[in-house]
Amino acid sequence: MRSMLFVPGDSPRKFEKASEGKADALIIDLEDSVVTEKKAEARELTLSMLKSRPGPHQLYVRVNALDTGMTLADLAAIMPGGPDGIVLPKSQGGDDVRQVATWLEALEAASGIAIGATGIVCVATETAGSIFGLGSYKGCSPRLAGLMWGAEDLSASLGATEKASGGVFHSPYRLARDLCLMAAAAAEVAPIDTVYTDIDNLAGLEAETRAARRDGFSAKALIHPKHVDIVNAAFAPTEAERVWAEKVIAAFASKPNSGTLRLDGQMIDKPHLRAAMKILGQS
Repeated sequence: MRSMLFVPGDSPRKFEKASEGKADALIIDLEDSVVTEKKAEARELTLSMLKSRPGPHQLYVRVNALDTGMTLADLAAIMPGGPDGIVLPKSQGGDDVRQVATWLEALEAASGIAIGATGIVCVATETAGSIFGLGSYKGCSPRLAGLMWGAEDLSASLGATEKASGGVFHSPYRLARDLCLMAAAAAEVAPIDTVYTDIDNLAGLEAETRAARRDGFSAKALIHPKHVDIVNAAFAPTEAERVWAEKVIAAFASKPNSGTLRLDGQMIDKPHLRAAMKILGQS
């Protein structure tokens, strides 16, 4: 999964348009894109969108944060639609995942869905306190599928006046990004890069996405359909990377009992094999 496109939970029209694109996943949003007085209506519309399944995309739903008191109502309303996963905003750590997982188990049973089928992706850096919970995700639940970092709400939590300048995040946000990446790697789940908000700066989007892939992120969240193709292309391996990965895998296949090998004058070992398998989507 490379691209996760947000779609407002109260807009079937935007959902239909997004479904015509090539995003790997659509995130139907019940949180920030829906005003309070339209939450109930958005739940009903989201359920209809889930049941329509217009394309091959994975379908996630971003529910409202646990501290709003609306999360369980969101889940109860949309789970009969069988979403592939839930996006939990403003998550503080592994305990939040366990709470949502408990509700999901009951709601899956009530909806005739296989227990454990619904994954959880956490937006894990939206408050100052959440940064200190990043180490608690490892082993918290087999449902945990990814950790996404976010800067918009973190800015408000910090009381900051500016997140970035010249297209470069300031140090508190770079810290949150890097720690989220490491937490995801430690938990062995997908690290997901934050949304790019300069809608028409497509060159900046490509540069930011390539930097995310370089550092280890495997996907990026998006807020505009025209970003999808650029992000998908940026996460695709280059021809040189593909050739290298194929050679590494072939070298270890020819000598399966070797821990280290010599390839093109360089020593390679099992971490290189894991990297090669990840490039080719075999990990």
